[in-house]
Amino acid sequence: MKTVRTVLWVAVAVMAGVLGWLTYEMTRSKQDIAEGPFGVPFQLVAQDGKPISEKAFQDKPTALFFGFTHCPEVCPTTLFELNAWLHKVDPDGTRMNAYFISVDPERDSPDVLGRYVSNVSDRIVGISGDPVKVGEMVKGFRVYARKVPVDEKAPNGDYTMDHTASVFLLDNGGRFAGTIAYGENEETALKKLENLVKG
Repeated sequence: MKTVRTVLWVAVAVMAGVLGWLTYEMTRSKQDIAEGPFGVPFQLVAQDGKPISEKAFQDKPTALFFGFTHCPEVCPTTLFELNAWLHKVDPDGTRMNAYFISVDPERDSPDVLGRYVSNVSDRIVGISGDPVKVGEMVKGFRVYARKVPVDEKAPNGDYTMDHTASVFLLDNGGRFAGTIAYGENEETALKKLENLVKG
């Protein structure tokens, strides 16, 4: 009986320790989002072939969208809408940056991404690179992305990507400032961008 009681007390102490650690980690994570630059350091490639890092997200208010060029609806719609919003909120293009980061770097080389984005916008810059590095960046920015086979029996292994469909908003220090949801009301989206630019 005494042994059982001791085991139970040890289990309770271990659980308390685990809960304390989880609480600390969650609190620290929220503080990191609020106080420091959002995401993780990275070294990838912009659509013009030049290197790009997290520093590009820290000199002006920034909009980030994660998607892929084979996306049938969400990505082209979001890019089209974001481009229009940017032209309304920042007509001369000097107060805000916007980036489209591929979650499918195996098919989206910087060149492919550049042609795709350029067909929709002159204000949004595509980012891709080594698949491993892209994967680390996507995960570090708390973005969901998963490869989904179109047809498991298909010999060519065709696939699509499930991914976070929101636009991430960062302030001029790269700190997380909110999101614009897919399909969000235009007036609300514009207000969020205006507030971001005003700081």
